[in-house]
Amino acid sequence: MVRHVVARVAVGIGALSVAACGGQSGSVPASGANGPIYGTQAVQSRPGSVQAGGALPQAQETVLHSFASGSDGANPIARLTDVNGVLYGTTPGPFGGTFFKITTSGAESVLYTFQSVSGSDGANPHAGLTDVNGVLYGTTYFGGDANNDGTVFKIAASGAESVLYRFKGGSDGSHPTASLTSVDGALYGTTFSGGDANGDGIVFKITPSGAETVLYRFGGGTDGSQPYASLTNVNGVLYGTTYYGGANGDGTVFKITTSGAENVLHAFGGGTDGVAPYAGLTNVNGVLYGTTRNGGVFHTNGSAFGNGTVFKITTSGAENVLHSFGGGGDGRNPFAGLTNVNGVLYGTTYYGGAANNGGTVYKITTAGVKSAVYSFLGGSDGSGPYADLTNVNGTLYGTTYEGGANNKGTVFALSF
Repeated sequence: MVRHVVARVAVGIGALSVAACGGQSGSVPASGANGPIYGTQAVQSRPGSVQAGGALPQAQETVLHSFASGSDGANPIARLTDVNGVLYGTTPGPFGGTFFKITTSGAESVLYTFQSVSGSDGANPHAGLTDVNGVLYGTTYFGGDANNDGTVFKIAASGAESVLYRFKGGSDGSHPTASLTSVDGALYGTTFSGGDANGDGIVFKITPSGAETVLYRFGGGTDGSQPYASLTNVNGVLYGTTYYGGANGDGTVFKITTSGAENVLHAFGGGTDGVAPYAGLTNVNGVLYGTTRNGGVFHTNGSAFGNGTVFKITTSGAENVLHSFGGGGDGRNPFAGLTNVNGVLYGTTYYGGAANNGGTVYKITTAGVKSAVYSFLGGSDGSGPYADLTNVNGTLYGTTYEGGANNKGTVFALSF
């Protein structure tokens, strides 16, 4: 079984190593080679890049905030959460990471700074936040107890943080990378590792008071291994993905009941049907849509694993690829899932684009008609969009891991 390279946040520096299988790293120049570099608080915008074939630009991008790797945070990889028109997010760096809020006009403030890479309050949050009646719940990849296996925490919009659960690194799971899903008053999530003896990850349930229950431990075989993504609730049944495992070792789509009965719906074949799903699934009228980080028809930069796909799958397990990324202006290697806006799905690719490999924003219909919305230049406008987009009244908001005025990432808005 081939283990594909995947993003990991390094302890202490919040640095992300995202190397496409057979491809190049996601680093971008810190210079202003692609245009002037503005101050951290400046708000800048430019039209969407003209795509291959002369298609007209479709979106206006505005950088709301450029992270400076100081007290304001650095290198965001999580989606933003809308609470009454204010956006809340996390950064994994520098050091222990931050919890921040930002207005739609670009006023950013840090509400909480995690103590350190091994702090008892948690450290290096990878995941977005889940709003339950005005209280935000999240996970940290590191920190917690002496084993540094991560936490589940809650945090008020004012920034008052408390840890609900500290993972112990054994059968209870370790290193959660995904956001939580609220179902009937309880929260459900996954951990990337821990669980069985091989550390193949778990699905867990946790109450708002902090009582954690392991629902399922992945065995690393046909049932899947190492879920990075959050779970999607469809009529009380949870659906998710594993990055590895399955019949071919290339990842799975699975479903699990809230009592812990797990079934694999699809095992990726390692080729045209996709390889290595990193993101969660999006429910559109009872059909699930997702992305794979590799696989598909097309290959670039000498990669044997493909540029990634968009797929759909029914709740009974019938899977179809809607789009294989072609590289270049079409984009490649999506880490992010899809955001449903009135039946049209929007997503990002970490690489590709019309210039400098800075990544893209795209849209795709449920029938598979795909078009580019924006290509990042890889400089002051941001580079390497990693997370799902957030829709607020028809404007899409997101983050880039790199780029911006200080090459430490951005918060951006796309208007149409």
